[in-house]
This record gives sequence, structure tokens and C-alpha cells, in this order.
Amino acid sequence: MLRGILIGVLTIGVAGAAFYGYQEHKEKNAILLNAENNYQRAFHDLTYQVDLLHDQIGTTLAMSSQESLSPSLAEVWRITSLAHTDVGQLPLTLMPFNKTEEFLANIGDFSYKTAVRDLNSKPLSEDEYNSLKSLYKEAAEIQDELRNVQHLVLENNLRWMDVEMALATDKQMDNTIIDGLKTVEEKVEGYAETSLGVTNVNLEKKKENYSNLKGSNISKSEAEKIAKNYAEFKNPVEIKVTENGKGSDYGFYSVSLKDKDSGAEASMDITKKGGYPIWSIVSRDVKENNISLNDASNEAVRFLKEHNFKDLALFESTQYENIGVFNFVTEIDGIKIYPDSIKMKVALDNGNIIGFAADDYLKASKEREISDPVVSKEDARKKINQQVNVMDDGLAVIINDLNEEVLCYEFIGTLDDDTYRIYINASNGIEEKVEKLKNAEPLYEEVV
Repeated sequence: MLRGILIGVLTIGVAGAAFYGYQEHKEKNAILLNAENNYQRAFHDLTYQVDLLHDQIGTTLAMSSQESLSPSLAEVWRITSLAHTDVGQLPLTLMPFNKTEEFLANIGDFSYKTAVRDLNSKPLSEDEYNSLKSLYKEAAEIQDELRNVQHLVLENNLRWMDVEMALATDKQMDNTIIDGLKTVEEKVEGYAETSLGVTNVNLEKKKENYSNLKGSNISKSEAEKIAKNYAEFKNPVEIKVTENGKGSDYGFYSVSLKDKDSGAEASMDITKKGGYPIWSIVSRDVKENNISLNDASNEAVRFLKEHNFKDLALFESTQYENIGVFNFVTEIDGIKIYPDSIKMKVALDNGNIIGFAADDYLKASKEREISDPVVSKEDARKKINQQVNVMDDGLAVIINDLNEEVLCYEFIGTLDDDTYRIYINASNGIEEKVEKLKNAEPLYEEVV
């Protein structure tokens, strides 16, 4: 009798474990399938956008009316922006694709700056028209290469997840996609000498590297120590370190940690050069709200100070259920440097840092020479809609629509029940950007 009960219990246990394993396997496959579908969609969208880009440039070349030319060039700019987005969604982090991105960006910059100027008083020059003809030819060649890769992907049922695995592990497998994209990159590299005329300012996508970092390369063991320090686990941990971006000047270590007692897990990427954490996530449930958002911000400030992040000011704070989210930016001599931003998440049950993202900060942070404003604050304020009630003002460095860093007057004002940030260029008085705030007035607090 007892033996039968034991056998029954064991049978149920084995069946339960098998069911759990099946469910976990099923969920994992669903995640992988979703990622694969997103990669496939992004690539086929990219191919389609390059098709449209080629056709639109050709249409622009055939136009003679200045009234038609501006909208057509604006459409070229719009298409290149969409193509940029698609490239950014492909698993190409470990494969250089910057020349293609730069090519798309330069087309976007040329078309945008030409479209917004008065073409009646300053029509396209002969050099600019020849530049468009060159871009038309070059777009056709990229179009052909992408279509060839697309044909091979569809014909051989190739998977982008295999591309990601090959890039991350250097495994020798079917590299048809990688080889095809390398061909695209090599072709684009040959277009570097194409002149886009005096209107061109390099709209190259913000470089996906950390060229401004200081310090020497760190070892795996040093990456372990840094990860333990940032995770702030009090108990013994299991730790695993994987080296990524082999052969790259801007490689990084991926570190995973597990608290042996609590079971909490953390993941982190750390740059090889200098040992700077790019991002960090602690995975655990936050079920209670025991501290205020202000106390949580103090914990974030403490964390930054202890890890030698200086000249940062708390720019925004928001609460999502039991988690505080904070955005810090560099502030020097009263000027906020918005490209240098760090985002943090703090658990409101005990004040622990459970999220840290310094990617933008590490890529943008550098020594800057900020010129004095040419336009006075009073003249800049006159550029603002008279219906806006200005509540605060200051100086700030922002990224404008052409991906250039510009010094602006930042005005915070209200219109009816809404709050806005309005940026007026401190050199020429142009209204660079207007942002509608979703939340209440931002907080400012120095990290000294």
C-alpha cells in the first residue's frame, strides 16, 4: 500500500517536472520566435525603404519646379529616417555597419537642409544636382545588394537569430547574411568621397561606441569585482562573465550574478576600456512601498557619488508603482548638458538600485568648449509664443534635429493646463525644439 502511494507521488512529481520543463521550453521558444520575427520585419522593411529611397531620389532629379522640389526632398529625408530605424533594430551590434548608417544619415542631412531653405532665392547648384545624381546611382547599388541578401534569406529560410549567435560566439555556420551585409558595407565605404555640397553637415548617427572613455582595458576578474560592487549584493554570489565584441576597440564584458541566499539575479555590461558599467538590471519583485520618492532620489545620488560620477543634477523623477525612476544630466556652471544622461531605477521597498543605464552618458561625455551666447536671454524670450507663461529659464546643450550639439536658452512655461520646454538657439535665435511635458515640474538637485 505504502509502496503504491510512493510510486504515485513520484509519478506525479515527474509528470509535474516534465510539464514545467515543457512550459519553460515553450515560453523560451515563443520569445525566440518573437525576436526572429522582429529581425525579419526590420530587414525586409529596410530593403523596402531603400527601394523607395532610390525611386524618390530619381523622382527628385526629374523635377524642375522649386515648389515640387522641397516636398520631394523632405520625403527623401523621411525615408532615410525610417531606414535608420530599421538598421537599428537588426542584430548588428558586434558587426561594423557604421558606413551604411553614415551614408543614410548624410543623405538625410543633405535632403533636409536643402528642403527647408528657400529654393526660389537659392536653387540647387550644379554641384548639388551632381551630388544627387551620385546618390541615385549609389542607392541603386545598395538596393541591388540588399535585394540579393533578401533573396538568399527567403530561398534558404535563413534565420537572423543564427546571425546574432554567430556574431556573439564567432561560430562557423552559414554566414550568408553576414557576408551579404559586409558586401553592402564595403560598397558604401567606396562612396565616402561623394561631395554633398556646402549644405552638408555630417548627420552621422551618434556613434555606437565609447571613443571618449579614459583608462586601460580591464580583465575578466576586474569585471567581476566591478559587477559585485554595482550589484550591491550582501551575500555570496554565483557569477559568470562572457567576453563580447572580440577584436573591437570598444568591446565589453557581460556579467550575470545570482545571490545564493535570496535568489535575486543581476545582469550587467561593462566596457573593457576603463571598466565602466553600460547598464545594470537587478531582477526581483518590488511588492512594497516603504520609502518616499525623495528618499529614493537620495539613494540614487549616494550611489552616483560612491561610483565617482560627478557634476550630475537630478533632472526628472517619476514613480511607477513601487519603483522610482530618475534621470540625471551633467550640469557645469549652471549649464545642463542633456546628451550626458544617466537613468536609474530605485526600489521603493528598501532603496536598492535595481536599474542603471549609462549608455548615453558614456558615449556623449567629453570635454566641451561652450561658447558664450550671442543672443541675449531677453531677445531669445521674444521668440516664444506670447501665450506661453514662462516660469523658469536657463542654459542647456541639446541635440537638435540635425544631430548637432547646440547651446540653447531653455524656457519652461505653461499654456493653459500644459507645461512645455522651449529651446531657443543661443547663437542665432532659432527655435530649435519644443517639448510638452507629461509630468509635473522637473526636479533639480546637485550631485556634489
